[in-house]
Formats: sequence, structure tokens, C-alpha cells
Amino acid sequence: MNKIGIQGIEGSFSEQAAKSYCQKFGINEYELAYLVGSMNVLNSLTDGSIDTGIFAMENAQGGVVIESIEALAKNQCEIIDMFYVEISQNLLAKDGVALGDIEEIHSHQQALKQCKDYLAEKFWSKKLVEEDDTAKAAQDLSEGKLSENVAVIASKFSAEKYGLNILEKDIHDLKRNLTLFLAVKKLQS
Repeated sequence: MNKIGIQGIEGSFSEQAAKSYCQKFGINEYELAYLVGSMNVLNSLTDGSIDTGIFAMENAQGGVVIESIEALAKNQCEIIDMFYVEISQNLLAKDGVALGDIEEIHSHQQALKQCKDYLAEKFWSKKLVEEDDTAKAAQDLSEGKLSENVAVIASKFSAEKYGLNILEKDIHDLKRNLTLFLAVKKLQS
């Protein structure tokens, strides 16, 4: 069984990317390890606890994913595939929370960058808070770890998985919001 480590948790874009990768290569027997950060993915690859690592490298709007660059600088690996996934960023909130109630928006740094024009127009006076993962922010909101008046930017899968409402769909600034993902394996010595 192929053990694949990803940069996010359930409902993350990395999970979507991993499933897309497995489908592309006809990999039916696999197990996902939800490792949240790129560094965790590459460290797990290096120590052999996963067979394949999948993480975001660059977004058309948000640019390079700094955490992935830093992780690659500290870990040697072999790139086995590079592929694009179309990303749909959505504004999620708890039941009963309207756009006007939102006081803070939480998400991964990349998601905030991908939606900067939208955020500047609609939430210019609100606080933006960087989180480790879009889906983790959604999970934290659903579990009451964040204030009721917080919204998160995450995938439609996260909304379903964590029981949140989609207040606004496709809030990313680019019409085709593509992210380059890497699939990597341990270097054979």
C-alpha cells in the first residue's frame, strides 16, 4: 500500500491533489497521511514513514509557497510528478453568520493572497489571520476554536466535511486559479 503524505488535512486542496495524482497514475491502493505542513511531509519522506509526498509549490496568483521552498532546501528528494490543480477558494462561516457579522477572516497565507482583491473590496477593515492550512482553519471554526464571527477561506470540500456554510463561492481573484503541486519520493542512495 502506497502511503502518501500531504500538506493539509481532510478537506484540503492537498487532499484533492493527492486523489487527482492517484487517479492519473491508476493508484488504487493508498493511504493518506495528513501532515499539515510541507516540512512535515518532507521530513516524513526522509525518515521513511511515507512513500510519496504531495504539496503545493506555486499558485498563479499567490506565487511560490514559501514553506515548500524552505522544506525543499532542508530535505533532498526526487520529483516524480508536477501537476496543476484548479483551486476554488470560498468564504465559509457557521450557521446564522451573515457577511455583515464577520470580524476576522482566517486561512492559509496562500489563500489570503489568492483572494486579496476580493478581501480588499469587501473586508478592507477586517483582520486577516494566517493559519497553517485552509481545511484546518475550517475544522477549528466548526469545533468552536475560533470566534463565531470568524469566516475562513477554504474549499467546498471543507464546507461539506466540517458543516460550514458557503457565504460566497469562487472568491479568488483569477478566473482560473491554478496551483502547481509536486509529487516527490525519497532519493535512492
